[in-house]
Order: sequence, then structure tokens, then C-alpha cells
Amino acid sequence: MTRCPEKGFSLIEVVVVIALMAIIAAFAAPNFMNMMVQRRLNGAARQIMSELMNARMQAVSQQNAFKISFPSNHEYTILDDDDNDGVADTGEAIQTKDIQSDYYDVTLSSTASVIFFGRGTANGATTTVSNSAGSKNVNVEITGYVKITN
Repeated sequence: MTRCPEKGFSLIEVVVVIALMAIIAAFAAPNFMNMMVQRRLNGAARQIMSELMNARMQAVSQQNAFKISFPSNHEYTILDDDDNDGVADTGEAIQTKDIQSDYYDVTLSSTASVIFFGRGTANGATTTVSNSAGSKNVNVEITGYVKITN
């Protein structure tokens, strides 16, 4: 009776493969962390852009102004300004949102509160979204067009 050769890996082979994987992971980890910071910045900019575009759509559909203001460096409020006076009155819907609930390292700043009017036009403003990866600008033009720039 012939004996079949043993199958499998030796302990030395397994240790060498694990050591190689650890070395590769050590080189990849810093790049991965930088990528995640950049993705949070991009995600936050897209969220602000989406909120602004939604406010414009609501302003047009309801034929009244919507005002988006930035009371702190991580919060923004959306006011459904039914009487178009720019002030939150009794009965007017207002939402306050915190960007850091989803993007913990992102801060906001704006040149002015953004106001969308019933015809879809706006007052024009720039909101800057920043973190350690850099910053992105969310621009609102007077035509109501919203876009992200670097």
C-alpha cells in the first residue's frame, strides 16, 4: 500500500502569509483614513446641496419663500416662510438640522442666509463645508441654481 502525500500548509507557511498581509495592511491604513475624511467632506457637501435644492423645489410648489440659515458652525435651519417676511412667525414650519450627526468632523460657514423665492430664484450665497481634508463651496446663484465647487 502506497502512502499518499500529506496535504495542507505548514505552520511556517501560514505565519509568513499572515506577516505579509500585516505589512500590506500597514501601508494601506493611512491612505484609507485619508479617503474616509475626504468622503465625509463630499457627503456633507452633497447633503447641503440636496437640502438647498429641496428648499427651492418647495418654494416653487408652495409659492412662498424658504429661508436656510446657519446659526452655528454645524447646524442649519430651514424656514417655510409663509408670509415672506424672513422671520419665523407662529405657525410657520421650521426645521433645525445638525450636519455633525452624520459627518462628525465637518463644519459649516455661509456668506449669508439663503432665501429661495416662489419663482425659484434666490438671493445668492455661498456655503462652505470644511474638515481636515479641505473645503467645498455650495454656491446658490440668483437664478436658483445650486452647485458644488472646490
